[in-house]
Amino acid sequence: MRADLVIDAIRMAAARTALQPGCIFHSDAGAQYTSAAFRATLAELGIRQSMGSVADAFDNAAAESWFATLKTEIGTPCWPTRTAARQAVFEFIEVFYNRRRRHSGIGYLTPAEARLRYRQDPPLAA
Repeated sequence: MRADLVIDAIRMAAARTALQPGCIFHSDAGAQYTSAAFRATLAELGIRQSMGSVADAFDNAAAESWFATLKTEIGTPCWPTRTAARQAVFEFIEVFYNRRRRHSGIGYLTPAEARLRYRQDPPLAA
């Protein structure tokens, strides 16, 4: 439950994509998300913070669902080292989940395809 971990993650995400001004980061009320350092990082990046209510698992259902998918699809083996575990999770997310796994909620596209399509669609005229 270290703030440094989520700060590094949000900085990495911000460096890899063009964030829309005022975009929202939603989390639970964990200590790492309520820390002054994390809140300052969000402010620095122009990200608004949204936080679920305490003891309400349904408030963060999308994130809970994603972690259930991760645990189900990658399994929970005992990796020989922390580095090996991190590499396995990275490969699952970046190689398989984002680029190969199709999702019914986004028209059976991969997240990478949906993001590319979203960026290429011109806004509709009124």
